[in-house]
Amino acid sequence: MPAGSFGGQYVWHPAADDHELARACIDVKAGRYLGAHRVLQDAREHFGTRAHRSLVLASEAADSDLAERWLAEEPGPESALLWARVAMLRALRAADAGDAHTGTLLGIAESACERAARLYPRDPTPWVSQLALARIRRSHHPAPPGLLTAPPGPWPQFARVLRLDRFHREAHHRFLAHFFARHGGTASARWDVASYLSHRAPVTSPLRLLPLVTLVEEYDPASLLAYRTWRQPQWVSAAMHGYHNWLPEVPRYPFTPVLDLSYLAHALYLARREAEAREVLVAMGPYAARMPWSAFGDPSEQLTKARRALGLAVPAS
Repeated sequence: MPAGSFGGQYVWHPAADDHELARACIDVKAGRYLGAHRVLQDAREHFGTRAHRSLVLASEAADSDLAERWLAEEPGPESALLWARVAMLRALRAADAGDAHTGTLLGIAESACERAARLYPRDPTPWVSQLALARIRRSHHPAPPGLLTAPPGPWPQFARVLRLDRFHREAHHRFLAHFFARHGGTASARWDVASYLSHRAPVTSPLRLLPLVTLVEEYDPASLLAYRTWRQPQWVSAAMHGYHNWLPEVPRYPFTPVLDLSYLAHALYLARREAEAREVLVAMGPYAARMPWSAFGDPSEQLTKARRALGLAVPAS
């Protein structure tokens, strides 16, 4: 189903309208890796797509032995990358759960990332995975000049990714997440980093939405009026900046950037920019992301509430 149309139900799967990826995910669930090989190989020169596809495939493969089996049977850049992403997810999940095996899983993941990087040195994705893992080791290095609070963090790992892809989407989101409260960061540090990262990106980049991502992280459901924060001039301006400068770029994307559109639609909706929010939701079609809606309650209910308020079709109850 193309973005821009709505068939009566939300499509939550992160493959969205990347139909080749969706088929590869079905293969992975069935224990087959040929489809995964094809979609990762096809994206070798498109690092954003390669990162997204490998992460989605890894989420499907993380609870099976498919990645290990593929690497053993057909070692190569694609099998090594999927194994690195699976190992990364397992280590991060263990860390978040306080699992006693976190250290072991971290070592396995770091080795897997190093192997993937050796097999395809131009690909930043293994280094993005290393960046994600840095929060387990509490990697703290001095910040570069230009940040008001100079927050320490995994700056060398981040710089390593940027040398390969200066505006790599996942790398920026992974790096910012190091400063979120749930990972031990401070409010001053995350706002400083969000501002720094967004302002160094082109005006047409979705990275300009990073402050809106941080705003969702700051949301306190215990505060009854916290949602009014989105109506403050600076956040209305940030949302409108994304609407005017980034949204026109979306039709040129090979696949619908559902998560970024979701953050933009949510911000415009809470900012009471109804016409603009409606346009963004229409651009998403049936595709949906759980964030940022899940920060406010059940994501399906919150998205339906917004769509109904904006006069858009909603799933039948």
